[in-house]
Amino acid sequence: MKTSVRVPVGAGLTALLLAAGAVGCSDGGEESPKMTPAAAVAKAAKNTEEIKSLRYRMTGRAPEEGRVEAEAQMQLEPTLAMSMKMTALDQGADAKAEIRLVDKAMYIGGGAAAAKEMDGKSWMKFDLAAMGAEDELNQLGGASQADKNPAAESTFLTGAKDVQKVGTETVDGVETTRYKGTVTLADLEKTLGDEDKATREKRQKSLEQYEKMGLDKLTMDMWIDGDDQTKQFRMRGDADKGPLDMTFTFLGINEPVKVTAPPAKDTVDLAEMMKDTEQG
Repeated sequence: MKTSVRVPVGAGLTALLLAAGAVGCSDGGEESPKMTPAAAVAKAAKNTEEIKSLRYRMTGRAPEEGRVEAEAQMQLEPTLAMSMKMTALDQGADAKAEIRLVDKAMYIGGGAAAAKEMDGKSWMKFDLAAMGAEDELNQLGGASQADKNPAAESTFLTGAKDVQKVGTETVDGVETTRYKGTVTLADLEKTLGDEDKATREKRQKSLEQYEKMGLDKLTMDMWIDGDDQTKQFRMRGDADKGPLDMTFTFLGINEPVKVTAPPAKDTVDLAEMMKDTEQG
């Protein structure tokens, strides 16, 4: 069996997609006439805190990867589970992959392209606990890392000094009010001291992701429905290795989520491969 495997979708995209999540959606309306744009954004940001499960769609452009699209479902409580199907549109017909996170193990499926390199097996299993990498599992979105989703990133707009109302728009049949603003990572870091410990740690981890990408400023748009929930969210910026322009459309919240592990016969267990190598 070949041991050098390239998952069709690059590591940069995988990391970006694993950071994803969502907030609620509902029937439409506008914010109260007395509510300022900044207050409307702050209220929607506050409403992202009670999330136990979610579904969302992501489209846009990621640094290095180019155009990408994905659909996902995620359960944050009582235990973490996630499944996501993604495509890197600029990387050829085989640039598709699926990620599943279940029972403290991550599975990456590369379809037929991966099967050609793994003796017919199309999935790779990363049992992070067995590999002594539970910290990495947490960083990929454990319950304590529930901030690693677009709901958390959408709260960044509360740090913008130029938040303004753009107008009303219909998103997936839901009437929303659109807001926009620009925020620097430096300004966001200055506000960390004003947050409680849990929020501060969550926001710091998110900021570190963008700093590693070479971003220092984000242009942000938020579409808020009549229940003061974020229906759609967009972030743009110029990273070191290309533009970032991602839009997340939130399709559901607190709905049942079921994620199952791929069949063992179709899976290469990386922890077992490492163990066999050491014994050999």
